[in-house]
Amino acid sequence: MPCHNQQLNSVSSGQEHPMKQVRFANSNSSVPAVVSNSEPSDATTQPDSQDNLGPQLKLLPLNDQIRELQTIIRDKTTSRGDFVFCADRLIRLVVEEGLNQLPYSECTVTTPTGYKYEGVKFERGNCGVSIMRSGEAMEQGLRDCCRSIRIGKILIQSDEETQKAKVYYAKFPPDVYRRKVLLMYPILSTGNTVIEAVRVLIEHGVQPKHIILLSLFSTPHGAKSIIQEFPDITILTTEVHPVAPTHFGQRYFGTD
Repeated sequence: MPCHNQQLNSVSSGQEHPMKQVRFANSNSSVPAVVSNSEPSDATTQPDSQDNLGPQLKLLPLNDQIRELQTIIRDKTTSRGDFVFCADRLIRLVVEEGLNQLPYSECTVTTPTGYKYEGVKFERGNCGVSIMRSGEAMEQGLRDCCRSIRIGKILIQSDEETQKAKVYYAKFPPDVYRRKVLLMYPILSTGNTVIEAVRVLIEHGVQPKHIILLSLFSTPHGAKSIIQEFPDITILTTEVHPVAPTHFGQRYFGTD
């Protein structure tokens, strides 16, 4: 399991592992093209969407199931019950792919019939960090996959006077600097909140290359801002589109 509460020896020793590859958003794809190479879209292409964001931005392999979940979440007529149900399903898919990006090593096990099986096992020493409040919607999905994983929290809000992102609360595992961090925030709009959260993690000794940002939807501007600020971070999302469902947190927690 990738989520036991042990320290991450490979991080502290400097040993690196190749990241597993999923879809990339690149300059050959406009925003609607990241949805599918074979299925056109009528969405409007924005200038930022044509920028090459590089391999740091990874998109889940698209299928009709994901498209339907995205559609239901974006539909203003969707009931809250259906919204939460579909959001939880999409979160689970993102979390599973996020776990797939973690390092692993080869191992041999013995089957009940006595045969040796050559397989793999995830390296231990990972943790989750949710950006409150909407990031907390993704915590259960992570715990469903990793029952014993430790989860830290960051509360960031806009300052009433300066309108800049300000950190009000941050709590992490004491050895967070030795861990791979799954940073959870479902909607990347401007990217400012995530940038501030990553700065806090860096202050606690976490290297950007050890941070995997899990999100559901991203705008081209949001992803670009984060990658420009932290070129080594990994962003995993289901869709890059000029219009993000910024109502997500209110709908999910019933505060709309």
